[in-house]
Amino acid sequence: MAATSASISAGTRLVDRCIDAAARGPATVEAWRRQRRSLERLPGPLADELLRRLAARRLLFPSLLEVFRYSVEEIDFSGNITVDAEWVAYLGAFRYLKVLKMADCKNVNSAAVWALSGMGTLKELDLSRCSRISDAGIKHIVSIDCLQKLHLSDTGLTDNGVMLLSALKNLQLLDLGGIHMTDKALRSLQVLTQLEHLDIWGSEISNEGASILKAFTRLRFLNVSWTHVTRLPPLPNMRHLNMSNCTIHSICGGDSEVHIPLEKFTVSAASFGNIDEVFSSIEASSLSFLDMSGCSLSNLYILQKFKNLEHLDLSLSRITDEEIQYVANIGMNLRYLILKNTGITSQAPCLLVGSVPNLSSLSLAYTKIDDSALVYISMMPSLRVIDLSHTSIKGFSRVEGNPETILSMPPLEHLIYLESLYLEDTALSDEVIPPLASFRALKYLYLKSDFLSDPALHALSSASNLIHLGFCGNVLSNSGLLQFVPPAQLHVLDLSGCWILTGDAISTFCRHHPVIEVRHELMQELQPNRGGTSQVHKSKQLLKAKAKSVDILTDPGRLSGISFADERIKYSRGELMNIQDRTESNSVLHSVRLPPELRRME
Repeated sequence: MAATSASISAGTRLVDRCIDAAARGPATVEAWRRQRRSLERLPGPLADELLRRLAARRLLFPSLLEVFRYSVEEIDFSGNITVDAEWVAYLGAFRYLKVLKMADCKNVNSAAVWALSGMGTLKELDLSRCSRISDAGIKHIVSIDCLQKLHLSDTGLTDNGVMLLSALKNLQLLDLGGIHMTDKALRSLQVLTQLEHLDIWGSEISNEGASILKAFTRLRFLNVSWTHVTRLPPLPNMRHLNMSNCTIHSICGGDSEVHIPLEKFTVSAASFGNIDEVFSSIEASSLSFLDMSGCSLSNLYILQKFKNLEHLDLSLSRITDEEIQYVANIGMNLRYLILKNTGITSQAPCLLVGSVPNLSSLSLAYTKIDDSALVYISMMPSLRVIDLSHTSIKGFSRVEGNPETILSMPPLEHLIYLESLYLEDTALSDEVIPPLASFRALKYLYLKSDFLSDPALHALSSASNLIHLGFCGNVLSNSGLLQFVPPAQLHVLDLSGCWILTGDAISTFCRHHPVIEVRHELMQELQPNRGGTSQVHKSKQLLKAKAKSVDILTDPGRLSGISFADERIKYSRGELMNIQDRTESNSVLHSVRLPPELRRME
């Protein structure tokens, strides 16, 4: 059995390498595109992957699509702004195409989709946010009788175009989000008896129109967020319901005897006429996902019967420590808990300890949490993701009566499954970072503080499993970056907002560590010159810079059009005075080793 698995794995890797080689560059593509007969015999999944890779590397062009017409089954061009009528004309000739996704393809219009008319194999079509698709384009789409999934959100449809969709009797999924359809248009869709998924967020549907929904007896997913709907009829097969930004009075027509087996209930920023009535209509054992973010909640007693909740989002609500006990009572099944932007303090984690042993993701961002909470968080053994950004975490604490500080991060080392840790916009300093390098499972780390500099980055060199390191907005110098020895597994180093860094330092680091993706504001300028910049180009840039400097010096009035980022705004007046006093005292700075770019020129 093990030998068979190894053989399959080796075969998969070989196929992947072959596809990668075929999509290496324009010359490679030109070499094999003439072998049309071989490509026609290519299995569908392999042809799909080759086409996807060509598109990702911008090696795909309309006429090249022709060689895939007998093999490709799924195409995803979402977000590709080059796709237009010429591309779609080739796609219309594909013999076995089942899935076509062109969401956000801004150049695809109603005339372009004429080429798709009557396609006999197409099961799914996604034209979301193609704003140039109008009622005229729907006349072509309704000729595709076999369509089962159709996405048309944020297009130019009107009621007339929506009513045409009643011809697609095999539809199981229909996304009309963002279209200002009325009750009249919804009424025309009652004939779509196979419908299981209906998305009509942002529409003009009223309670009268919502009553029509009971005709869709197979409906399992419904999104009526951002509408005027306050009451829904009983929908006994409903599993996922989204009523965000609605005023909710009832979800079962006011019938107290009806209990809906909802699994996922999203009511972000919603308000309730009678919250007890709404939640009493849900089968207690079925609900596993509840998003109440942005709701004005003063009490969470409604949660006490939902013991099977796995995901709970209470962010941006008014809850405090007093309501956390209701969350703790959910118990064993809770895995994802979002409490960001709430009124809780470090007492909240204390109340959760021992009650939610399977909690794997905890967000406490934008709360009053401080270092005293870390010892309680470390007692939640299953945690994989922790977000402590925008909190009062400093990385150390003081015991009353003892002037010495105690590092607060080491207890988190006991979380043997911890993979992601967010500590952005906190008051962390260099000396509290070293313990993080010993977190065995840590793969994603995000640090941002006004007090982090070169030593903090260097301390993470020994973080052996780190894949993604965010070190944004910190005081990182050129020499600090170049002296950094990245962990062996590091793939992404995000240095956005590190304002001291220069293009030369970043370019040098990239040359020394070509497998690491470096992110910084200067990367866009450096990208074309990753392989090196010619001295002539550098000289021209230098001459331009010097000429500009001379112009500014000789004409001070030109400064008025230039904006500067004054880093002094990070400090209070007292801190600035303290810094000034220290810079005037040579004895204070004599033993401090500053990077070359920060030393004052004599």
